[in-house]
Amino acid sequence: MPVRISFAGKGGTGKSTLSALLVNYLLDHNLKPILAVDADPNANLNELLGEEVEITLGEIKEELRKSVPDSMARYDYVEMRLHQAVIEGQGYDLIVMGQPEGPGCYCAAHSFLSQAIEKLMRSYNYLVIDNEAGMEHLSRLNLLEMEHLIIVSDASHRGIMTVGRIADLLRSLQIQVGNLWMVVNRCPENLPEELKKFAYEISEKHSLKLLAFLPEDPKVLEFEAKRIPVFNWESSVLKRASYQSFGNLLSS
Repeated sequence: MPVRISFAGKGGTGKSTLSALLVNYLLDHNLKPILAVDADPNANLNELLGEEVEITLGEIKEELRKSVPDSMARYDYVEMRLHQAVIEGQGYDLIVMGQPEGPGCYCAAHSFLSQAIEKLMRSYNYLVIDNEAGMEHLSRLNLLEMEHLIIVSDASHRGIMTVGRIADLLRSLQIQVGNLWMVVNRCPENLPEELKKFAYEISEKHSLKLLAFLPEDPKVLEFEAKRIPVFNWESSVLKRASYQSFGNLLSS
């Protein structure tokens, strides 16, 4: 299996941006091939990577629940559609989970799709997952073990407290994580010492490793508004700081 790295956190903390920057970091350090998975229902990882989405895994699962062609074995059809859903980038691939399922039974469709995804994952050196806070998609992917899970907070007491709650939720789901990290993102230049101290307290209380305090970067809004992929964020202070953090993470 590849080295599996997942990002989680409440909405608006920048986890999709950090997921995309990690893909960029791995490419820059020739750690390919990489599979990026957008497992957040509010999917936008593709935009940060400069890719267009034609079909999601959720749409494939809906197809499987209804019917498959009589001329193909069910698993062969699933594998074919999964490969069609893979977006091929330069040194990495991307798949998008899409919206959660609607009413009705998806058990058989889920089983076939999970088997196909597990087989697909074995072709990569690194797996980068942009997840929602609830992390239900990890169980849908049958991804119950990973080397690193990074929970992202903004620079606020409430955000940091939420990291602790997500860590507790993770343990209730019995997902096995080798290293559980906290990142405090979008920090002002003069971050209050009280907030830093609180972050260390929460990380210790919930058995988290504090990876980084990442800076607020006014350029990010400009890049995203112009739909500039992270690969071209040459002047980004966030990119420089996150690269240093990813180096520390992968050497741990």
